[in-house]
Amino acid sequence: MEKQFLGKKALVVGGTGGIGRAVAVGLAEKGAELIVHGGSSRERLESTMKVVREIGAKAEGFLLSVDSDRPEAVSSAVEEILAHAPQVDILVCAWGPFKQGNIEELNGEFWQNMVTNNLTFPGILVSRVLLGMIERNWGRILLFGGTNTDTIRGFTTTAAYSAAKTALGVLAKSVAKSYGSRGITCNVLCPGLTNTEYTSEEQEHYNFEKSPGGKPLDPQQIAIAALAILENPCINGALVTADRGLVL
Repeated sequence: MEKQFLGKKALVVGGTGGIGRAVAVGLAEKGAELIVHGGSSRERLESTMKVVREIGAKAEGFLLSVDSDRPEAVSSAVEEILAHAPQVDILVCAWGPFKQGNIEELNGEFWQNMVTNNLTFPGILVSRVLLGMIERNWGRILLFGGTNTDTIRGFTTTAAYSAAKTALGVLAKSVAKSYGSRGITCNVLCPGLTNTEYTSEEQEHYNFEKSPGGKPLDPQQIAIAALAILENPCINGALVTADRGLVL
């Protein structure tokens, strides 16, 4: 396998499980030096570190809970994360809590939590890592949207979550427009219904029922798409769907 990212330092936020872990392993196979962030599971972190080191990649990992309703708290979390990764050539943000609720039932705390974690947090991360990327005239940023958040749509039970995730497209296009000439790309990947170790039994049934052909995606399939985006400098400011033509 071509070591396209040899010598590059990659930070994967949410990289100890699910899609994030699959992307982290893929980056290791491509030669990147990894800094892997996880939330709370020491077991998942150690398992991920074992896999990427067996590949032969240099890797460090750490745990830090990010989930908060307060922008100042996630701002502090960004600083702590970047203390572990003083140089970031490749940023993958594969973390963001998913919550559902009917619109009329959503209170201020619910809205604040969804926006703070799914938009403010990755926004601050992008702003902070851009400084070094600009200096080095090279950078790759990949953010993860939600299912069907590649354009403005209506949602019956995920309005707050989906609104925040849809807004990531503005962030990606803004970075591309501002810094594409400096060798920096920023894109959003919107996966379809994907079964991971975090998927509840109820959600698994839904995913099987709604997925094209009754086949939900798996993290490895999404990771292949993610790596293709990161490898191609022509893809910049794009919102890419990987959902097999899902219709909900």
